[in-house]
This record gives sequence, C-alpha cells and structure tokens, in this order.
Amino acid sequence: MSDLAGLFHTHIADRLRTAAEALAQTGFETLVISSGQVYTHFADDQDAPFHPTPHFAHWCPMAGPHHLLVVRPGQRPRLIRYAPEDFWYEQAPLGSPFWASEFEIEEAGTVEDVWKQLGTLHRAAYVGNETDRAEAAALEPNPELLTAHLDWYRTTKSPYEVQCLEEATVIAARAHQAARAAFMAGASELEIHYAYIQAAGIVDHEMPYGSIVALNEKGAILHYEGKRKEKNGAVLLIDAGAQVRGYAADITRTMAAPHCHSRFAALIAGMERIELELCELVKPKMPYGDLHHQGHLFIAALLQESGILKAAPEEAVEMGLSRPFFPHGLGHHLGIQVHDVAGRQGSPDGTPMPPPPQHPTLRTTRTIEADQVFTVEPGLYFIPMLLRPFRENGLRDKFNWALIDELTPCGGIRIEDNLLVTASGHRNLTRPHLPV
Repeated sequence: MSDLAGLFHTHIADRLRTAAEALAQTGFETLVISSGQVYTHFADDQDAPFHPTPHFAHWCPMAGPHHLLVVRPGQRPRLIRYAPEDFWYEQAPLGSPFWASEFEIEEAGTVEDVWKQLGTLHRAAYVGNETDRAEAAALEPNPELLTAHLDWYRTTKSPYEVQCLEEATVIAARAHQAARAAFMAGASELEIHYAYIQAAGIVDHEMPYGSIVALNEKGAILHYEGKRKEKNGAVLLIDAGAQVRGYAADITRTMAAPHCHSRFAALIAGMERIELELCELVKPKMPYGDLHHQGHLFIAALLQESGILKAAPEEAVEMGLSRPFFPHGLGHHLGIQVHDVAGRQGSPDGTPMPPPPQHPTLRTTRTIEADQVFTVEPGLYFIPMLLRPFRENGLRDKFNWALIDELTPCGGIRIEDNLLVTASGHRNLTRPHLPV
C-alpha cells in the first residue's frame, strides 16, 4: 500500500490551494464545513444511516456527525471534533490516524460547545446541513457560487483519492467474484446479495449504494431494489460497489447461466466487447458526450447484427431507435459520491452545461481531463414501456418484434468499469481486479 500519510499531506495541500482560490473568487475569508447532522425519520426515533457532508469527507475521513472544519488561507485547518460522553452508542477514541497531523484538532463534548468553540468569524461561508446553527453564527450557508467552485475541484482526483478508490475496487471485485459463484450455483437474488456482502466483509448500510441484484427480467429495471428468493436464474445483472474512507467503487457485471437463451448470451458477449472498446477511446480533451454518442453507435450496430434492428447504426441513432434499448447516460463522475458532482458544470462558477436534447439523461457533459475518474457503463435493455411507442408509430417496421418479445424475459445488460484519466489516455481501475 502507498504511504497514506504522505499522499494525504499532498491531498490537503491541494485542498488548501483550491479553497484559497474559491474564497478569493467569491469574496469570503473563511470556509466552515460541517460533517453534518443525522436525519431522523418523521414521527419516529429511528435515524437514517449517517452520510457525512461530501465536502467535509473531501477534507477529512473522520466518521460521525457534528464535526466542524475551519479553513482559512495560509493557516493549518482547524478541526473541532464532536466527542460526546454517551452510553447509548459506541464512541470510539480518535487514536492516532494517519490524517490527524494535517489539522489543529480540538474537541467538544456537546454540539453547542462545538459551535461555541467556532468563535466569531467575519465574511465566512458555511457548507453543510446544520444551516440553523450556521445562520445563528452569522455564517452564510451554502453560497451557490462558492459551492460551485468546490464542486468543480472535486472532479479532479488526487493520488490519495485514487488510492482510496483502488482499495475500494479490490473489495468490490472480491465480492463480485463471490456473487458470480453464487449465481452459477443457482442462488436467489437474496442469496447472491448475502454472498456479496459476506465477501466484502461489510453490512448493508456500509455499502456506498444499495446493491442491484437482478435475475432475468428484473435486469431491465435500472435501479431494481428487490431481493427475490426464486433460484436458478438464467441471467444476472449485478451493480454493486464498496467504499474506503468515503470513496466508492461502482461496478456492474452481467452474466449468463448455461441455460440462458443463446441469443441473449451472445448479446452479453457483444456488450462486453463494446464496453472495452469504449474504455479504450477515453483520453483527455475528448468531450464525454462524444463518447456517449459512440456508445449508441456501437450498440445500434450490435442490435443490427443481432437482427433486432433493421437500420444501419448511423440511421438508427439519428432516428432515436437505439434510445429505448440504451436509455441512460454512458457514465458519471465517481468519488466521494457515487454519482459525483459537477458532471454538467461548464466552468468553476457553476455555468450549466446541459445534455443535448437527443441524450437528455447524460449525467456527464464535460470535456474529459486528466485526473478525472468516471464510469463507463453502456447498457442494452428490453423495457416494454420504452419500446411501446415504437410499436405504435410509423417506425415499427424498423424492429424485429418477434425477437424482441422472445428476449424480453431475459431483462437487460450493463457492464461498468471505473476509469482514471491520465495525461496520455486512461487507466482502468476495475479490470486488473475483475477481468470479466
């Protein structure tokens, strides 16, 4: 493993530099970021699993709510740690984590004392969800222009962040292999999910997002959340990750059992080839939208070769015939958040860069740059509600409906890898650990 303390030192130096730039651009002297407060369900005493404010996690991997980070250009950041005495819930001591030397650390036993220790600040901005306390402290909560600058800088990953992502990938790859073995042994969705989390060594709420474990037709539901108990599926689509120090791996694989429809198994093989070809195209200065468009052309060609579409790829994409089969964007930025921020941001000041009308669901419209990390995840699905309008309009003759109906019970296909953009091309973070 790389020297985490050294990597983190450089990471914090980058954060101080970009924070100083953002503050200078927006007229603030100080940035205060909280780790956030816990969300409690309405009319209940049950809390949702806690997720820290992403911008806090960008600076510090310390777990738990109510911590405050105070950033001023030219100074070491202050970290006010909320450290209550509590017999209801475990309160782990801070110890000597690798990151601690980068901060001036103070402790407070109550939330009120955390904010009291903050003191009086002038021209200070606040990022987080404890906005009532921030306003009472005369901080400006979540100013849009400053937040846009901070979001923009998060799309460029430091070596420390890449290290975290790679460690998460190792865990997720191991778990995907266990899930594959369970599927091939005839396991149910629920049993495959159990195999995944056991191999990852985590419990459900520690996953970066709820796993998608879809057998057969459920693979055509893009964010399927069920865990059925029926066994011996013909097709498995599994979209699941892991996280390390707040950074997520996001990996999807689709596989066929021996009794899968042979033509659908051939489509899975074709999509595997397409995904790898798209990954090979990734390089700096390429608009991500161009990569997405190329994905549609590749998928349209596969649909034509398979006898599903009766149109050349260029014609099919121009007429929107590939869209019901591939209705989502090719990928998204990845980092502290699985769907990381600023994918549709045209500049640090938050200028929007919306997707083109023909690809409205595209999450990333930016130009590809070195040190970005994003997913490449083409999909091919048989979704009746999206295909229905084409059955009923003048383009119905462009489709082989008998074959579509035959393949619809197989669901869908998605293959997803995580890529780090380099100065000359890219590095696939997923394939060294999960080749197929």
